[in-house]
Amino acid sequence: MLGAGSMYPDVLRENIRMVKKHTDKPFGVNLPLLYADVDAHLKAIVEEGVPIVFTSAGNPAKYTARMKDLGLKVAHVIANTKFAKKCEDAGVDAIVAEGFEAGGHNGREETTTMVLGPLIRQATQLPLILAGGIATGSQMLAAMILGADGVQIGSRFVASEESDAHLNFKQEVVRAAEGDTLLTMKKLTPVRLLRNEFCKRIETAEAQGATAETLAQLLGRARAKQGMYEGDTSEGELEIGQVSALISDIKPVKQIIIEIVEQYRMLAMMTNEGKFKF
Repeated sequence: MLGAGSMYPDVLRENIRMVKKHTDKPFGVNLPLLYADVDAHLKAIVEEGVPIVFTSAGNPAKYTARMKDLGLKVAHVIANTKFAKKCEDAGVDAIVAEGFEAGGHNGREETTTMVLGPLIRQATQLPLILAGGIATGSQMLAAMILGADGVQIGSRFVASEESDAHLNFKQEVVRAAEGDTLLTMKKLTPVRLLRNEFCKRIETAEAQGATAETLAQLLGRARAKQGMYEGDTSEGELEIGQVSALISDIKPVKQIIIEIVEQYRMLAMMTNEGKFKF
């Protein structure tokens, strides 16, 4: 899954071509609907033949019908049951339920993955992908037990050798401990960040009752690029999930996936054999 929110349309097109060069397997693009370049992003997605789009940070009704008319499979990221119904009405193919633990843009309700998963499962029979706070095989198995059909993992892959995040950011993720992230800017658009000087200024401003306009001024432009891609770990925006406290090394993506899947299979087998009693 390519995250289009951090890319200009031409950069997204370049990245799509890079993925196609390296694999013939299906892949998708995550398209946050709050950004101004959605139409240009969508044009690149369609012209480059990407089969799947995960939309987020907006109303699924806005683009789903158009995307499906273009032959795309559409999943939408939500953080509450109200939007589960909107997803059904919009005709999405799957739902991503993202809990409060997740990095980056987040829900205002602060519902944890452990609670959100069962709530969404009760609210819809659409295929359910659970996200937020998942970086290990045991957490993946827990998501399946909660009713998920799959999981979406983000933070763990930031600290991978192949990630194009700046090494400074990767090292901050590895150093992160319990409590080192904070959900901020709920008046503007909620986002979970590693605590740094920029995050502290936002926290102080919010404690003093800052308006959305004030927060937008503090945020400025390209703050996420400044932190995550240019490596300014003091004044940049460092988006990462609470699960960063469990990440202790930078390793190849292949090794990360093998470790997650092997642990998942081992624990699932133990569960099937009755060694875990629920």
